[in-house]
Amino acid sequence: MTHVALLRGINVGGKNPLPMKDLVRIFEAAGGRNVRTYIQSGNVIFEGAASAPKIAEAVAKSISKQFGYRVPVILRTAEQLLATIRGNPFLAKGVDHKWLHVYFLAETPSTACCATLDAKRSAPDVYEVRGQEIYLHLPNGMGRTKLTNAYFDSKLSTVCTARNWATVLKLAEMMTAG
Repeated sequence: MTHVALLRGINVGGKNPLPMKDLVRIFEAAGGRNVRTYIQSGNVIFEGAASAPKIAEAVAKSISKQFGYRVPVILRTAEQLLATIRGNPFLAKGVDHKWLHVYFLAETPSTACCATLDAKRSAPDVYEVRGQEIYLHLPNGMGRTKLTNAYFDSKLSTVCTARNWATVLKLAEMMTAG
């Protein structure tokens, strides 16, 4: 089965540099096969003889040991990523794709945690939590929103990492090609 590993916080703004060739090597050493990356921000597509969660755990430990970074690794299968694409509530509203983003969550948040979110925190930005994803429409861009990893992590008691819509679509294409 093909998985995508979404690593949070590497090669972002010069922070936590990790060359993609090293990341591929780490995934291969952890049991990943047919490993390929997309852009420099921690998107790794792989197949594995071992279970994907075990590979992700080994990768996180190896990155910590070799580079000194604690990097969350969030997994999705091709089927899950395609469901994420189909489930985007902003597509039916005709929102320009360049303002769409998705936070991928490590765990499904409870209803009680979701109730603590402030819908007006970063107007005109809007979001919708659906399962293990948070869909965002950020008309002023990701750099200006108050809807950050830290905000959602603390409110939802999980870990998340964001990708823009173009990246989500490209990863799905790469996972389902061939």
